[in-house]
Amino acid sequence: MDAAYVQTLHQLLEATIAPDTNLIKQATAQLNTQYYKSPDCVPALYEIAASSPNAAIRQLAAVELRKRVGLNDGKLWKKVPEPVRLQIKQSILARLTQESASIVRHALARTVSAIADIELTVTPPQWPDLMPGLYGAAQSADVTHRETAVYVLFSLLDTIADTFEAELQTLFKLFSTSLLDPQSGEVRMTTLRALAKVAEYITAEDKHDVKAFQELIVPMLKVLQQAITDGDDEGVKHGYDVFETLLIIDTPLISKHVAEVVQFFLGAAANKDVDESMRCGALNVLSWTIRYKKSKVQSLGLAKPIVEALLPIGCEEDPEDADEDSPSRLAFRCLDTLAQALPPQQVFPVLSQQLQVYMAGDAAMRKSALMAFGVSVEGCSEYIRPHVDQLWPVIENGLQDGDVIVRKAACIALGCLCEWLSEECATRHSTIVPILFNLIVDPATQKNACTCLDSYLEILGDDIVNYLTLLMERLLILLENGTVPVKITVTGAIGSAAHASKENFRPYFEQTIKRLVPFITLSGTEEDFDLRGVATDTIGTLADAVGADLFRPYFQDMMKASFEALTMDNNRLKESSFIFFGVMAQVFETEFAPYLPQCVPALVASCQQDESADEFIDDGTGSGAAGARAAAVEAFTTGAAGPSKGGEELGDDDEEDVDLDALEAMFAKVNSAVAIEKEVAADTLGELFTSTKQAFIPFIEETVQVLLDLLDHYYEGIRKSAAGALFAFIKTFYELSAPAEWVAGAHVQVPLHADVKKLVDHILPQVFEAWKTEDDKSVVILLCAELADTMNKCGPALVEGRLDEIATLAVELLEKKAMCQQDPDGDDDAAGVDADSSEYEAALISNAADVFGAMANVLGPDFGQAFGKVLPLISQYTTAKRTTSERSMAIGSLGEIIVGLKAGVTPFTQPLLEIISRGLRDAEADVRSNSAFAAGVLVQNSTADLSPHFGQLLQVLEPYFAVPEHSAPAVYNARDNAAGALARMVCKNAAALPLESVVARLVGVMPLQFDPLENRAVYRAVFDLFRASPNVLAPHMDRLLAAFAYNLDPAHADDTTDETKHELAALVEHLKQSIPDQVRAAGFQ
Repeated sequence: MDAAYVQTLHQLLEATIAPDTNLIKQATAQLNTQYYKSPDCVPALYEIAASSPNAAIRQLAAVELRKRVGLNDGKLWKKVPEPVRLQIKQSILARLTQESASIVRHALARTVSAIADIELTVTPPQWPDLMPGLYGAAQSADVTHRETAVYVLFSLLDTIADTFEAELQTLFKLFSTSLLDPQSGEVRMTTLRALAKVAEYITAEDKHDVKAFQELIVPMLKVLQQAITDGDDEGVKHGYDVFETLLIIDTPLISKHVAEVVQFFLGAAANKDVDESMRCGALNVLSWTIRYKKSKVQSLGLAKPIVEALLPIGCEEDPEDADEDSPSRLAFRCLDTLAQALPPQQVFPVLSQQLQVYMAGDAAMRKSALMAFGVSVEGCSEYIRPHVDQLWPVIENGLQDGDVIVRKAACIALGCLCEWLSEECATRHSTIVPILFNLIVDPATQKNACTCLDSYLEILGDDIVNYLTLLMERLLILLENGTVPVKITVTGAIGSAAHASKENFRPYFEQTIKRLVPFITLSGTEEDFDLRGVATDTIGTLADAVGADLFRPYFQDMMKASFEALTMDNNRLKESSFIFFGVMAQVFETEFAPYLPQCVPALVASCQQDESADEFIDDGTGSGAAGARAAAVEAFTTGAAGPSKGGEELGDDDEEDVDLDALEAMFAKVNSAVAIEKEVAADTLGELFTSTKQAFIPFIEETVQVLLDLLDHYYEGIRKSAAGALFAFIKTFYELSAPAEWVAGAHVQVPLHADVKKLVDHILPQVFEAWKTEDDKSVVILLCAELADTMNKCGPALVEGRLDEIATLAVELLEKKAMCQQDPDGDDDAAGVDADSSEYEAALISNAADVFGAMANVLGPDFGQAFGKVLPLISQYTTAKRTTSERSMAIGSLGEIIVGLKAGVTPFTQPLLEIISRGLRDAEADVRSNSAFAAGVLVQNSTADLSPHFGQLLQVLEPYFAVPEHSAPAVYNARDNAAGALARMVCKNAAALPLESVVARLVGVMPLQFDPLENRAVYRAVFDLFRASPNVLAPHMDRLLAAFAYNLDPAHADDTTDETKHELAALVEHLKQSIPDQVRAAGFQ
């Protein structure tokens, strides 16, 4: 090798790490143009990597050598003369074992991998000595040799693992030994990491390999434990990554040891003697274990030890920064995951027992109890619902606790309950609102209390009028005098107050918006941007509450401010602007149309932006987005790594001086912010079309394609928004086609307009294709709900030619065979536990059943043939072993299907009657309520004579009408549905009933207010009786007239159909002639 060439190259490499930017640029340019394009640089870089006295230069030379070798599939390497290549291959392993600096060894090991990627992947392989040499070195008595060999093997597995299939048995034998290396923690940890690479290439069919790997899990845990004990931060991070990999791959490598894994990570998380970051990492792995091995966690009964171990961690203090992770916060995140993944009956009873213990403990224990209660509600809401009365004192006492950390936790817990148990929370407003009013004026609890109040006002509804004056007085004072964080939460609370009070907010509108408008021009700090965004959201809510006329003076200026916000590099402001556009379109409808040419391109651009971190990594050219972010990347780089390294980023082990965690955190923040912005943008596109209708048509073609492109996005929120918007497009375009009323039946009598059909044919096939591979339950829940709603709106023409495909998708869900229902554990050991489902699973099944309800609605009696196959699938969820929500869902779905089938239900009358009769006696009010509805519609629609069953039905329904005061809403719903059932029996065969007592029961609950949909059936019975048996109604005229007045009052217009109101008004006019005094006394003129 030309010594002068090598020396010059060495000098240039030194220049690239000099503290002189101009020198770095000159050297980098010279290297790229004069050296790195020639094959001569390969042996020269190798010589420098082997012999330079400067370790930093040796490392840099090895890094650049690896890049040159691997460039363009080894194009440069292949141009190096064969004898030179052979010499490098023969000497590089020896050089590795002689290298004293680990950072250089790692860089050279990566070079070996790059060469092997070329030499070993051809036929025949061109480096036959490599693997025997590595195996020999890995078993050497010299620890440095072992460390080097195992690291090279790890590098090879990271690069060319797919060519190692024939080597697996040898590797298992070697790694089972090196995993227990008595001298070197580096050998043990590198082996651990190498095993994760091996794991990615083992399939479930490779039974021998699976078993061999499973036997290494416990030793792998011991390696990780030693790293934790030694305080090896980097090793612990690698170990956590390994177990996360094992958890997410499909092959059941870890499933035999889930109990040991859970116990290990619980122990690591609870150990206060180790670094907090290690504890947080352990909790993250535990959360992954619960999520990805949920059937094992369930079948092994691990919920109890997990809950009991997490609550003590929850007692620990939280950092001031709300965005900073801590063991306590991550413990509650694990509880949240546990509650959502497992059946509630496995989680909440254990938690409930712990609540009693912890609420009797010190302040830290009470705080932990309340937080645990709050985070568990999402996954256990239906299970908790019947027990809210017994649990409520936990919340109420917590809000009035003597210790501030407990009061704060109670505010957070109540906020969670508001989201998932809104009715139960809203009914307690007379107690809760005064307590929250006190907490929002206490500086110690102000921020948490305002956030909680925001959530509570959102669900309060009409009852807010009792508190509105005092509420606005206090909130406006806080808005004037509070800190920026308090102003942010207060502004959100004002929005919730406006949302709940609607037109009742008008007296407060002017004084409120004048205080909010100045926030719309804020810029500078993150808090300023947050306040500006929340203010924009709240002003939109005000507009929705008070209406277009009152808001119009502010409309144009607010739109201008929202467009200005789009020019700022702030995702939160963009979100708020997009949401504001959607709200304004809803409020102003066609008046919003002139803004579409500005709004739609901005939304499309947002949907099409790339949120991947790759765009932020410098490509060496300094151009585009990469160049704009170069300074940010350099801020994380120091020392030998240098700022550029010839324009390519280093491999994960070649940049030990780069703070990868900081980079990862920065990119994650950017990515998640952009992803959420895109989610909002997609959603807004649907809202704009829905609201502006005809004016949006010029934008349909482009926006539909943009939304379709998002159906396979990695973030489930974007997939949901895109799917929801696409279905909104179909429904709105259908409305614009001025369709005739569709007719139920398999044979389409009212076809779609040609343009609508073209849109449907473009959208639905791609939606269904995405559905088949969708692995997120929440997305599939939305797809089911949107499809059912769109079917009910557009009729049978929507699904013409697609019925079999839709039925297959829905049947897969009922059979729990859909992609999103597959347990990644991959084995059948836990198959017996699926009778108990998580509440998310129950919601999924419910929405799948709703698809069949919609099919029955659009097909009518023609659905009968398919129903014969569907009935057993749905009826399996009505058995006693199923959860309350599943039983309720199943019988409710059967009721809806009966309504759709009409007389086509007759062949199924007997099996349905048996299912419904069992449901009418269920212990849970929700099940009884849906069973009463189903009983009524079966009587109404079946042509079979069910009058012999009337007596038994009346006997079963009688207790439904005795509702104790302050009962749960479901009990009142059951009563109203029982009234509907009686009414349908009256209409079907009044002669088979004891009319006097039946009428007394019906009139006694009129007007129906908890399930007003049943008013239609009740009034149908009343109208029939007035025509056929008026005398039976005569004793109840005063009560009936009061009900008539209530239902004809415009304030209750939504409680009955227009047809019912029209007939009711005609009846009142008739009664004015026969009983004028009674009619007048009821308030009719």
